[in-house]
Amino acid sequence: MGSLKYFFWITDAGFLIYWFVTYFQLIPAEYVYQDYTNPILVSWNWSFFPLDLIISLTGFASLWLYANNRSLWRDVALISLVLTSVSGLQAIVFWAIRCEFDLVWWIPNGFLLLYPLYFIPRLLLAPSRLHQAAGGKPRFRLGPLRRTE
Repeated sequence: MGSLKYFFWITDAGFLIYWFVTYFQLIPAEYVYQDYTNPILVSWNWSFFPLDLIISLTGFASLWLYANNRSLWRDVALISLVLTSVSGLQAIVFWAIRCEFDLVWWIPNGFLLLYPLYFIPRLLLAPSRLHQAAGGKPRFRLGPLRRTE
């Protein structure tokens, strides 16, 4: 799993913290987006809640599966990565359509959009995804972007 586990911990814990802070309205006024109290934007923001929870659940589940030597971790991680990228994309497109360019919101959503794109091909092309290594043990290392026979 390599460095992916750190990205999962940061992202998945970050989502849970964000929603805790949002629910209890702990974000300082100078960091909220424009029209933060507009009911339509409040609904838009909360529309991400189920998606972000599923991302966190699948990310943490893949960490648990990996720690327990279950090869299914790759499939669950792939689901989490794809959903994470979609979440970032949706937010960035929304802000772009509104022509609002606030780095406080663009940087984290750009991170969500882009970091999965590094790991997705590696998970798809991992040799142990298609077969087991010699000795019957699955290989869990995310290697270079190439197939090995």
